[in-house]
Amino acid sequence: MKKPSNPATIRDLTRGPIGRQLLEFALPLFLGSLIQLLYNAVDLMFVGQILGKEASAAVGASGLIVTCILGLFAGLGVGVGVVAARAVGQGAYQELDRIVHSAAGLSVLLAAVFTAFGLALSPLFLTWMHTPADIMESAVTYIRLYLLSLTAIVSYNIGSGILRALGNSKTPMLYQLAGGLVNVLGNTLFIYALDWGVRGAALSTVCSQGLAAVLTVRRLGRAADGCQLSLRRIRLERGICKQFLAVGAPAAVQSVVITFSNILVQTCINDLGVVSMAAFTAYFKVENFIYLPIVAIGQAVSTFTSQNAGALQPERIKTGARTAVAMGLAVTVCTVGVTLLFSQTAFSLFANEREVILLGSQIARITFPFYVLYVFLEIFASVIRGAGKALPVMGIIVTNMCMVRTCILRIMVLLYPNVQGVAAVYPLTWACTVLCLALYYKNGRWLPGNPEE
Repeated sequence: MKKPSNPATIRDLTRGPIGRQLLEFALPLFLGSLIQLLYNAVDLMFVGQILGKEASAAVGASGLIVTCILGLFAGLGVGVGVVAARAVGQGAYQELDRIVHSAAGLSVLLAAVFTAFGLALSPLFLTWMHTPADIMESAVTYIRLYLLSLTAIVSYNIGSGILRALGNSKTPMLYQLAGGLVNVLGNTLFIYALDWGVRGAALSTVCSQGLAAVLTVRRLGRAADGCQLSLRRIRLERGICKQFLAVGAPAAVQSVVITFSNILVQTCINDLGVVSMAAFTAYFKVENFIYLPIVAIGQAVSTFTSQNAGALQPERIKTGARTAVAMGLAVTVCTVGVTLLFSQTAFSLFANEREVILLGSQIARITFPFYVLYVFLEIFASVIRGAGKALPVMGIIVTNMCMVRTCILRIMVLLYPNVQGVAAVYPLTWACTVLCLALYYKNGRWLPGNPEE
């Protein structure tokens, strides 16, 4: 197939100034994540402040299931994005057309399967998680209504993955903003005005995700010829779907396994008492201001790597990785410095009690300075995954963030059975993971065109 008739809809990352491309690509990704955080905070405000602790507990009881679902399909979106970006870099527009329509077919299939299983099995999952009997009915209602948005969640994740592969990170961010506004309006209408309780919270999510998905699919329907989505040509090509899963399945498994490993850490935190739980809850909210810019740069360099892997430009990939690391370190030093300087003010946004604020600030002083390690972790993992080598990344991260973290956690709890001991687990785990990723990155076998590839 010839080059698209509207090439402006595709941003070529295989040529031009690397630093500016990464920055312009990463900024909308960061803003999109920030929008997601803000309207999640609005959800918590409506449910917690208006409906009360029982409704909040019912929504929270579904938290792990929701996180796993989002992790699975975000991982699949990564896989589609990597495969599509590689085709863009190769200039293989006929292949790109097949990728777009196979991705749409896979979206429909997976959404149908997971929705059916989720609706049938959600009471069983909630029972396994020891959900209290007095909130079980509300929890089941919430998760079943939430599952109605699965088609939209899958469509948005895969569709936005394709748009980012085309070099467009701004449009998915704008659609997420539109969905966030609908979420706020939905909460206001369904919870505050109509008093629909947890059903209102779930329906707000269905509406917001639905709008973002519709806008994304509509945008793909108006894309360039080589990547324009036509509903009549949706299909499932086995070979292409295997490529999606080769990258997406490890990313999805990694996300789910790490979610379960975090439960172990949370269990240790819960054993330390209510003040420690509250301090860590505030800490996880404050750390997002440091964490999210790093992730945005990682997502940007992943797409950059995929396009340049398709164009067989290994030196440009390595230059991009170095640029991303430098950019990540500069941003992280600034965000860590500001956050530590105003740590008590930052923690007071999420906690009222002085002892919680002080304890949260102590945790921050232990972990935040080591976020420079997380820059290397995110960039190395994103570059290698963007080159199509997702399985080694999954193996390294799951081994360290789950198995090694569990061992370190047990040792630290025995030696230092306090908040500081638990907090130290994070930088120690990051250091182990970075070492392994750096060794794999240095051997160069992941680079496109390598004979040992």
